[in-house]
Amino acid sequence: MTVTAPTLRRRMLEAAEEQLAASADNDISTRAVCEAVGVGQPALYRIFKDKAGLLAALVDHGFERYVERKRSLEQTDDPVADLRAGWDDHIAFARENAATYRLMFSPTLTRRPDAPQVIFDLLCATLERCARVGALRLPAPLAAQRILSANVGVALAILVSPEIYSDPQLSVGVRDAVFAACLDTAAARDVTGGIGATAIQLAAQLRGAASGELGDEERQLMLKWLSRLGADGAADPA
Repeated sequence: MTVTAPTLRRRMLEAAEEQLAASADNDISTRAVCEAVGVGQPALYRIFKDKAGLLAALVDHGFERYVERKRSLEQTDDPVADLRAGWDDHIAFARENAATYRLMFSPTLTRRPDAPQVIFDLLCATLERCARVGALRLPAPLAAQRILSANVGVALAILVSPEIYSDPQLSVGVRDAVFAACLDTAAARDVTGGIGATAIQLAAQLRGAASGELGDEERQLMLKWLSRLGADGAADPA
């Protein structure tokens, strides 16, 4: 039976991922991948061009699974709880796909994938939901930078140096510390609220609402003012 190119591509990616997971030096052999699938190396070169192309495709494959997983997470009426669950699921994905995750966030990649921007945008969407209920102290993009960089950093630390980062509560501790800096929860609002948090909340509500009484120019001007107030308030809550 003839194997279609998409099927062969998927099987090669699965074989490469299995080999990567079993590798002591986080590397793969194109010859071994082809032997696992039962084809010659010319077949791999036709699909991926070379080893770098195979690794790039493996990274894309990992990010595709990650994004699909993120989009399938349940969305509740509590965006802060959803944000917390998203952090924990990120760590779980990293543990379950350790070798591929290290490759996905490797600084040695010759081609940067597009998926990290998608991941960042998904996080911003959740943070916008937090802002609409008054739970965000920073503009969503700034909070997303802090949260995602910390999430990835913790995951890589656990995977790369588990003998050093052995505290089972490490992820939860860092998560709660970063969230405390970014979120304005009910417990903290009496201390850390103010005009910045209010402006961020109103801007998020305005972006998520129908046009209402404002025209497009008025709406954009209002968002510009609120953005400035939110940034200033975040820099100096007092």
